[in-house]
Amino acid sequence: MSFTPEHPAALDRRTVLRRAAAVGMLATPAIGLLGACATSGSDNDNEQVAGGTKSEKNPLGVKEDAPIEVIIFNGGYGEKYATDVHEPLYKKAFPKAEVKHQATQAVSTVLQPRFASGNPPEFVNNSGEKLMDFGALVADGQLQDLTELWDAPSVDDPSKKVRDTVVPGTIEAGSFNGKPYVLYYVSTVFGIWYSAKLFKDNGWAPAKTWDDFIALLTAIKAKGITPYGYAGANAAYYQWNVILTQAAKIGGVDVLKNIDNLEDGAWKQDAIKQAATAWAEVGAKFSDKSFEGLKHTDVQLRQNQYKVALYPSGDWLEGEQKQDTPPGFDYQLMPVPSLTASDKMPATALRATAGEGYFVSAKSKNPKGGLEYMRQMLSKAGAKGFTEVVKAPTVVTAGSEGFAFPPGVASSQAALKAAGQDVFNLYFDGWYKELDTEARTATNELMFGRINADAFVERIQKRADAIKKDSSVAKFKR
Repeated sequence: MSFTPEHPAALDRRTVLRRAAAVGMLATPAIGLLGACATSGSDNDNEQVAGGTKSEKNPLGVKEDAPIEVIIFNGGYGEKYATDVHEPLYKKAFPKAEVKHQATQAVSTVLQPRFASGNPPEFVNNSGEKLMDFGALVADGQLQDLTELWDAPSVDDPSKKVRDTVVPGTIEAGSFNGKPYVLYYVSTVFGIWYSAKLFKDNGWAPAKTWDDFIALLTAIKAKGITPYGYAGANAAYYQWNVILTQAAKIGGVDVLKNIDNLEDGAWKQDAIKQAATAWAEVGAKFSDKSFEGLKHTDVQLRQNQYKVALYPSGDWLEGEQKQDTPPGFDYQLMPVPSLTASDKMPATALRATAGEGYFVSAKSKNPKGGLEYMRQMLSKAGAKGFTEVVKAPTVVTAGSEGFAFPPGVASSQAALKAAGQDVFNLYFDGWYKELDTEARTATNELMFGRINADAFVERIQKRADAIKKDSSVAKFKR
C-alpha cells in the first residue's frame, strides 16, 4: 500500500534544490541533494563490492559472501514474509552471505540520512505513511535499473526470463520513462469494502448504480451506523483513489492518463468534476466529520465493530485487520458504482495494479545482491511463501496456484476476473509526491465540506501546473 510522507524529513525536491544551490552544492540544477551528498562519506564507506563469478545458479554474478541489508516496511503485510521466506531463500542460495534485517514504520525517517550520507541499504520495501519519493530517487540516480533482473533466467526455469513469470503490466508499473526501477510485487485490487455478515443480517446488497448506492447509504444511516468513512489523518489517498476511479468510469481511462502526463487542464476535466460533486455529497450526508482526525486503523477498527459500513481501500485491508476482525465478518469488495447510464466504463470496471514497491539502491555496497534478492522473491517459492504468510497474491503468475484465499481477497480476485479488460491504473502519486500530497489535502477539504468540486479541481490543477513548469522536477510520461 502507499501513503505520502508527512514527516519533515521527507524529501521536497524543490526545497532540496534551492537549499543546495544556496550553499553552492550544485554544479547544475539537475543534481539534487541526495546526489550531491552521496559521495560525502569516505571511499571505504561507499566502495561497492566486486562482482562474483556468473553461473547457472548465479546468473547475476553476485559475490557469494557479500552481505546485504534488507529494510522492510512493517505495515499491513508485516515483516514475517521477509524473515521467514525471502531472506532464508537468499541465505540458501548464498550461505556465506550475511543478511541484515530491519523493519520500520517510518522508511524516510530511517533512510533519508543514510541516502544523504552515501550509505544506503541494498534492498528497500518503500511503503507506508513515511515512504521516500520514488520520482526524486530516480531523478537523483539512487535506484538500480532492474532491466538486468527482468532479463535474467528465473530461479525455477532457466529457459524463462524473470519477466516472463509475472503478470502483464508488472514491469511497466515500476517504470519511469520506460526504464524499470521499482518492483511492485503484490497484486492489488482497489474498491469499497463491507462485511458480508452485516449486509446479510440487514438484507442489504452491494450497489451497481449511483441511485442504488445512495439508497443503500440511506438505509445504513437509518440503522444508526455510519454509512461511509475513511481516515483523514493519513489515508485521504484511499478517497482520491475512489474519486478518480469514478472519473475514469465516467470519462474513460484517458482521464487518468491526462493527469499522469500533466496535460493542461487535466484535473478540470468534466468527469472529475462530476465525480467530485457526487462524492462531496456522500461526505456531507453519510460520513462522520470526526474521521478527519483519525488514522486508517482507527476507522478500520470501527468497521470491524460494525460502526462503519463501507470503507475504501486496497485488498491488503483484510490482512492488515486480521487481529481485530471478528469471526464471520467476511470482508467483501464492491467496485465503485456507476454514476450515470452514459458512463464509458461498466460498473464492474476497477483499478487494479501491481502494488507495494521495492527497490535496489544503486549506490549501495552490493546492488547485485539486491537484484538477486528480488530474483528469489520472484521465484515460485518466494511468491507462494509470501502468499501463505500474508494471504495476498503476488505478481508471480504461478505464485497462487492451489491457494485458498480468505473471503476478502477471494472477492477481490473474483471482481478482477469479472472486470475482464476493464481494468485501469494511475501513476501520478508515485511520480510526483507533491501532487499526491495536494490531492490528499484537497480531498479532505472536499469530503469534510470546506470546498466544493470546482475548488477541488482548481486547487489540484494549480499544483499540477506548478510542477509541470518546475524544471527541477523530473517528468514522466505514459
